[in-house]
Amino acid sequence: MRPRAPSPAVQTGLLVVAAMAAVMWIEEIADQVAHAGWDRYGIRPRDTDGLEGVVTAPFLHGGFDHLIANTVPFLLLGAAIAFSGAARVALVTVIVMVVGGLGTWLVAPAGTVHIGASGLVFGYAAYLVARGAFSRSLAQVVLGLAVLAVWGTTLLRGLVPADGISWQGHLFGAVGGIVAAWLLERRRGQVPAPARAG
Repeated sequence: MRPRAPSPAVQTGLLVVAAMAAVMWIEEIADQVAHAGWDRYGIRPRDTDGLEGVVTAPFLHGGFDHLIANTVPFLLLGAAIAFSGAARVALVTVIVMVVGGLGTWLVAPAGTVHIGASGLVFGYAAYLVARGAFSRSLAQVVLGLAVLAVWGTTLLRGLVPADGISWQGHLFGAVGGIVAAWLLERRRGQVPAPARAG
């Protein structure tokens, strides 16, 4: 008996995650080859021009070591969310980018530039952990515990202030993941009350 193929929505969700990772790699290769200096388009706190980084920063990296470190957890955690469908992974991504990006823009020190997909990684991880708490689904709780077991120490270390690390991006990315879980699971859990016959 052959294993059942993922549904079209899941396949599209996985494709969305893979496509985002591909954009990160294409951008970094092009930036390195052309010496384009595109990292300047990251989040620049409290600079109105730096607001564009809310959208662009997750796709920019400070070299291949930085990109590789983010790619593996991004793909794994993103794929875990994609199994809930393309719409779910897209919504979680947008919420994490907006909350994480704006939080970093408001709180991080002026004169700095924040880049990298780690804010999304922290947001995805926080979403998967919080989703179990909000949905009260045993499968989601187990998945959240697995995420904590594998990445818990890394997540905690990433929230500690350190030079050269955008801990603000990590922190607000995680906040964005919790907000996404609250918004999406709360809405899904609301069942309309049955209408009573007059």
